[in-house]
Amino acid sequence: MEQKKRIGIWVRVSTEFQVKDDSPEHHEQRARYYAEAKGWEVIEVYRLEAISGKTVMELPETKKMLRDIQTGRITALVFSKLARLARNTKELLEFSELFRKSNADMISLAENIDTSSPSGRLFFTIIAAMAEWERAEIADRVAASVPIRAKMGKPLGGAAPFGYRWLGKELVIDQHEAPVRKLIHELFAQYKKKGLVATKLNEMGHRTRNGSKFSDTTIGRLLHDSTAKGIRLANYTKSLGDGKKWVLKPESEWIQISCPAIVETELWDECDRILYQQEEKNKRATKPAVHLFSGMLFCECGGKMYVYADLKNYKCSKCRKTKIEIADIEEIYYENLKSFLLTDEHIEKFLSKADETIAEKEMQMQTLNQDKSRLKGEMDKTMQLYLAGQIPKDGFGAYYNPLDVQLKQIENTVPELQAEIDFLKIEYLNGDSIMNEAKNLYDRWNTLGDFAKREIAEQITDRITIGGDEIKIKFSYNPAYFQNPENAQRNLTGS
Repeated sequence: MEQKKRIGIWVRVSTEFQVKDDSPEHHEQRARYYAEAKGWEVIEVYRLEAISGKTVMELPETKKMLRDIQTGRITALVFSKLARLARNTKELLEFSELFRKSNADMISLAENIDTSSPSGRLFFTIIAAMAEWERAEIADRVAASVPIRAKMGKPLGGAAPFGYRWLGKELVIDQHEAPVRKLIHELFAQYKKKGLVATKLNEMGHRTRNGSKFSDTTIGRLLHDSTAKGIRLANYTKSLGDGKKWVLKPESEWIQISCPAIVETELWDECDRILYQQEEKNKRATKPAVHLFSGMLFCECGGKMYVYADLKNYKCSKCRKTKIEIADIEEIYYENLKSFLLTDEHIEKFLSKADETIAEKEMQMQTLNQDKSRLKGEMDKTMQLYLAGQIPKDGFGAYYNPLDVQLKQIENTVPELQAEIDFLKIEYLNGDSIMNEAKNLYDRWNTLGDFAKREIAEQITDRITIGGDEIKIKFSYNPAYFQNPENAQRNLTGS
């Protein structure tokens, strides 16, 4: 028997006025009715009443919720709208990443987002891809200022290399560390082994700046650093992102700055030559690139197709006969992506009926809200007549109580009906949002990195089959309630 999804409900209203006027109870009931419609079990309600959404990540209730997500106590969080979770875009993206890592879902009722569905997962995949693109843009702007600062001789941040220290904005020799830095080159020129140099330094009682023992990795890094011979490099590395490695930039972008030397140029060059020869000899084959359609591309014989040694074609792993160039399949996929995402017919045909259903429910909601306002007005008038003595005390209840009962019935019905509307909108999706997101994805596809493209392709592609002169692309997600359109095909012979 399949276990019910365990969910938490997030209720946050930012001011005392909202606590009274837009009640937390209403938000909670709306979420509860949605969970009930999905057959989910509500485990916890996280309440942040009269708290601003400017930053919520460090609040105790937030930390409790994140612990429950990370430990698996709850596997999804339902909230009325994204702005109720957090108004801070940075925190919203952080929430999204934390939920993704814990394989948990986010359900925003107002925006019709449910990441337990294929459309919801695609939405957040696109959001993450756009965020990656935005971070890259910011990084590029920041990186553009680095060469200018370097050429002006300004510090670019970071600790001074081993053997040096910062004196104001000048890099000067550290009299305590410099002799050890020089000894590293002398020992390596003699023994030609990084591990042995590290061992001898440690046996002599030398330690790194933070008190750790020297390792072969540390020795290699210090031997490569040209600062020791009086040439400090700037703007020669870049980060691939949070938690990822640093890589070298093209040598044409490097900037050389003169500084005091610790090691003679001849000794440094000799060590560098030995080190280079050793690394070339021991260099391992680089890990092959992860190709966009690996695992999704099939031959008509049933075999999966991969990129092999030539790095130009996908080839069948079973029959070894069928192949297609990487550039060709990527171009074909891109063109079919357009027709898949942007065909109005598939979307409009299905959503026209869905919109009718939703419109009916919204009319019911409008009627209930009008009745609610009318009842409140009648109750106020009844109370005023009673206070004015125009309704006797023993007759007040006969006038007031039926109005009160009806009002409470409406107040109980409104969040339930709202949950029905939420459910329908999330299941059928909003046509305008689909079109905008789909167009945005297609227009920005070629600006995305390989990793982002791969993630999106995995979400929306079930299988690509190559057979004879045909390519059949079967998409696993369709805006029209996930019903696949006709398999997209393209004749490679052009006949």
